[in-house]
Amino acid sequence: MKKNVNVSASAEELVTTDKFQWSDLWKKEDWQAVWIGFIVIIAGAVGVITGAYDFSAANFGTWGNGTSLVQQLTAGFFGKLLLTVLVLGVLFAAGNALRGVSVKKYIPAFLGLFVLGILVRLISAEYTMNRYLEWAFWAIIVGLLISNTVGVPAWLKPAVQTEFYIKAGLVIMGFSVLFSNIVNFGLYGLGIAWVVTPIVIIFMWFFGTRVLKIDNKPLVITLSTATSVCGTSAAIAAGAASKAKKTDLSMAVSISIIFTVLMMVFEPIIIRAVGLGEVMDGALIGGTVDSTGAVTVAGTALGETAQTVAVLVKSIQNILIGFIAFAVAIFFTTHVEKNQEGAARKVTAAEIWYRLPKFILGFFAASLIASFVVLPYAGNDAVSAINKVLD
Repeated sequence: MKKNVNVSASAEELVTTDKFQWSDLWKKEDWQAVWIGFIVIIAGAVGVITGAYDFSAANFGTWGNGTSLVQQLTAGFFGKLLLTVLVLGVLFAAGNALRGVSVKKYIPAFLGLFVLGILVRLISAEYTMNRYLEWAFWAIIVGLLISNTVGVPAWLKPAVQTEFYIKAGLVIMGFSVLFSNIVNFGLYGLGIAWVVTPIVIIFMWFFGTRVLKIDNKPLVITLSTATSVCGTSAAIAAGAASKAKKTDLSMAVSISIIFTVLMMVFEPIIIRAVGLGEVMDGALIGGTVDSTGAVTVAGTALGETAQTVAVLVKSIQNILIGFIAFAVAIFFTTHVEKNQEGAARKVTAAEIWYRLPKFILGFFAASLIASFVVLPYAGNDAVSAINKVLD
């Protein structure tokens, strides 16, 4: 039996939800993100564990403080860039081909986007810029310059698939989220990461919808999740679960990154002035700064112990992405969306399954495999080495 449901889509139009078809496993973007993520994970893991080959990407080392940019541009650097563009280009081109997108148009657009990515990474690796601002900030600046001057060229648009890339990235990120971190940090870290975070999301939801009376509820929940968990990654997950529009997602991500930059710079200064001790300092950084990379930078400013605690709290918090996306899917299908008469719709388990972002399943699977298969078999050093490759 086919079930059609109208919900606010990630594009301007409404989407139609049909019953599961086997072809969804290779034609739907969410499932493709899972397979692409796992191909990269498997390639990286096999390379590290067997030592047969080096699957790591190019390292954008810091330049400008006694080290020239030219010194970074070695044959090995370009070789790893070539490996990265070949692997990702083939995987994402295959995904687009299965979805009916012209590969002839996608490949040159992907190469152009890849070159832009290299330029952003090189700019952000400059000594002064690297100390204070993450590469994501410079990516936004470059994007704003292009969009508000020449505009996005028509030939580049086929590769502008932000959600697709981040979904695959989330699956890969799942491998770095180890459940053993919860045991290492205990109930203290669990309370900071798993109790405070949902409270903040619920508070922001009620503040946005009841106090500010914002009608765009997918935007409210996407922004609430982005600023409570881990920025862009959480925004993509919540946006997919609530069927947020692309403009809503862009706004949530932009706001999250702006405040991430501000908090990364100023929060360590304020915390150091208060003098709470490195453990509490790190816990505050890990629980309040959105991006994992920004957490590392801010934690470093407070000391080695603070950095370790900050990253650990953020890692535990990242596990919440999947649970929150699932909760958002259920909440929006059962309480937020209503039929034209205004009465709450009856929602089946199948519809919740349709709404659940499938790449979140890949995130969970990667985390479970890393925690309970690879870690016991290969050891912590191997898992750390694999994650350095996957980063």
